[in-house]
Amino acid sequence: MDDSLDSKQKDLVLIIEDDERLANLTREYLETNGFRVAIEADGAHGVERIIELEPDIVILDLMLPGEDGLSICRRVRPQYAGPILMLTARTDDMDQVLGLEMGADDYVPKPVQPRVLLARMRA
Repeated sequence: MDDSLDSKQKDLVLIIEDDERLANLTREYLETNGFRVAIEADGAHGVERIIELEPDIVILDLMLPGEDGLSICRRVRPQYAGPILMLTARTDDMDQVLGLEMGADDYVPKPVQPRVLLARMRA
């Protein structure tokens, strides 16, 4: 019974990322640091997964199949007040500005060291 209480108290992170290797490596690192992690690879399901899971934080890739991260962020913001961290290989200043204007709380360029990602999440 204590295990179920512990799992309820861990923060849930939803990673929306189509790079399976990166998503799994990030999941493993976050799980070893006490988080529960769900992964969604298809942007077309991003908004519904955020609404369905109500995660404590969303790590959202910018370039996704089905629907891009900017669109997901813009569409989900009226219904989801939690933090959204954009994690993307696109480093153009305008991409960062757009991401923040669409409702992202932070913008982290790939590749990112896991410790840096964790620090950004906690901040």
